[in-house]
Amino acid sequence: MLQTAQIRAARALLGWNQGDLAKAAKVNVATIRRIEGREGPVMAYVSTLMRIQSAFERAGILFLDSDTGGGVGVRFGKKP
Repeated sequence: MLQTAQIRAARALLGWNQGDLAKAAKVNVATIRRIEGREGPVMAYVSTLMRIQSAFERAGILFLDSDTGGGVGVRFGKKP
């Protein structure tokens, strides 16, 4: 499950503001503000979540799940 901290961290890695993410994900900037205003798992429609995650992945971001090696996070993917 995607966490709000991952969204903020991914934006920081890319140097994006909330408007940049909204434009890339084709969602309203108010939606991004609402999502990021909460802590924990992202609370949004699945379609909105998929748009946000896809926008980040197109920009080269990989989402890391919590595992035995650590908690959730984000990082840049390998360049092709």
